[in-house]
Amino acid sequence: MSRRWAGGHAASVLCVASAGGEDGLLASGAEGGEVTVWTPDGLPLAQLRLAAREDVTCTAFSPTAPGLLYAAHGETVSVLDARRLKGALEELRGVGEDEINAVSVNETGTLLATADDSGAVRVVDLQAGRVSRTLRKHANICSSVAFRPQRPQSLVSAGLDMQVMLWNLQKARPVWTYSLQRAAEEDGEPQQRAGQLFNPPLAHCVSVASCGNVLACAAEDGHVHLARVGAGSRHERQGAIKAHSQGAAQAHFLSFLPHPYWLATGGNDCAVALWDLGEEPLVAAEGKGRGKLKAPHRKNKAKAKCQAARDAEAEEEKRREGELSEEASGANPGAWRATAEPKIKFSHEDKVNWVCPALLRGQPSLLVADQSPILTAYSLAGL
Repeated sequence: MSRRWAGGHAASVLCVASAGGEDGLLASGAEGGEVTVWTPDGLPLAQLRLAAREDVTCTAFSPTAPGLLYAAHGETVSVLDARRLKGALEELRGVGEDEINAVSVNETGTLLATADDSGAVRVVDLQAGRVSRTLRKHANICSSVAFRPQRPQSLVSAGLDMQVMLWNLQKARPVWTYSLQRAAEEDGEPQQRAGQLFNPPLAHCVSVASCGNVLACAAEDGHVHLARVGAGSRHERQGAIKAHSQGAAQAHFLSFLPHPYWLATGGNDCAVALWDLGEEPLVAAEGKGRGKLKAPHRKNKAKAKCQAARDAEAEEEKRREGELSEEASGANPGAWRATAEPKIKFSHEDKVNWVCPALLRGQPSLLVADQSPILTAYSLAGL
């Protein structure tokens, strides 16, 4: 079942974000500087056109102050109050070296990361309102960035150089680099064995599950590439699912279903799919013994387990400081090909620009933006 959300934009919608929670607000950005805040019922609550009239390429809510909204356009991030959308509270100008493609806010709401066309990842101290660190390693456009849940000083980036990188903000170089091109060649597809990448795995979108250790990256080869981070931040395992017949544009984990390994994807084949990766080998070990998320006492156990894992990881990081060379970390870990089939697949009417998981009045849903000014909300009822 789907519903169309209209009346919020006059131009193509490029991005969507959810503030979280059953009654949380949603925000979308479009071409020409348009920003719209929506109610969970699909009604436009407020609209704003940013003065620069640059395309709004990404929106993100603060996890600690859900009314605080960040909107990226050009080399700037505008700080907005989603409840009173009258104008920017602050303009973080020049935080991108080139056009910003993606932003992510860490779980403490203290840091914002940008990914831009120069290939750089820039980390902004939100209290000081300035760039505190610039991470340079991508050889092409950096298309996506995501902070790791439960690890506010660690993030993942992905780019059109076909690389996924894990960063610790205490270091100036990646902890490890995962080459999607190498993975595709080793996977044994004929055109890739011959060295002819007709659909090269350009990385478009990266997401991290709420456990903080399972990554998904949507790529131009139609695959969603997966990786697991092990003890000491090691690149422990990798794999892929053939998610789309054309380029995979979006991949986002859902945090509000019975376990955290549900993944939503969208592609240039005009398809939107939902995957249950909970039993796949790459994540099965990570989730072993996690139980249902509905029981509060199990949540507390899970938090304790996660804290213990973080403490162990911190100790391992100290031991390995300076020892883990980038080249050694690039060694191919255990690879695996997923057997998962989508639990749900929608045939959308246009190429997908953005997929946003959201709880709409308690109803698990996916909001999809495409080449039009209209959003589509798909219900995931019954899962």
